[in-house]
Amino acid sequence: MQAGKRVALALTLLVFALSWIAPRWPFEQALHSSLTVVGLIWLLVHDRRWPISRVDFALICGFIALHCVGARWLYSNVPYEQWSQAVFGWSPGAAFGWQRNHFDRLIHFLYGLCFAPAVFAWLRLRWPVNARQAFALMLMLIMCSSLMYEWLEWAIALGLSPEAAESYNGQQGDMWDAHADMLLATVGAALTWPWLHRTTTTRRVRA
Repeated sequence: MQAGKRVALALTLLVFALSWIAPRWPFEQALHSSLTVVGLIWLLVHDRRWPISRVDFALICGFIALHCVGARWLYSNVPYEQWSQAVFGWSPGAAFGWQRNHFDRLIHFLYGLCFAPAVFAWLRLRWPVNARQAFALMLMLIMCSSLMYEWLEWAIALGLSPEAAESYNGQQGDMWDAHADMLLATVGAALTWPWLHRTTTTRRVRA
């Protein structure tokens, strides 16, 4: 593994370890963190078989690290409002008129944004598709995986008490929470097209 990838992985593991110091909600955090473990295993196995660029690898590690932060506070309780006011003296909630904690929205958006380049590159490496075809397939994979994650949340919630289910899912009273999450992941992935298109064009010119 390249040095840059080892650094990104080490930092991600450090964030994961720190997130488990005196956990406030151990059971719910463990449920969220199980996805962290699955994601890291998938990343290492996939990178061994289909090498990922250092930038794409770092993007995925960055997403997983932020997921660890969200898991510690069950997303709905991430104190970014307090952090922002302490560091910058600025309140996102007051500036945008937010009535809920939006850290989960950020994570779903970043899922699409951070995974899209690696999925796009893998599709082009795995099958003889052009850039536009790979982008369309990547977008559909991001959308489908987002849908499957919402199904997973629903299935887990069925086995929990109503209070625990609400705490885990973090809907915060929003009946359209799953729809908004899937849309944001799609938007995040779609926004990578200019970068992916420019990168593909640059590689073609150099070739």
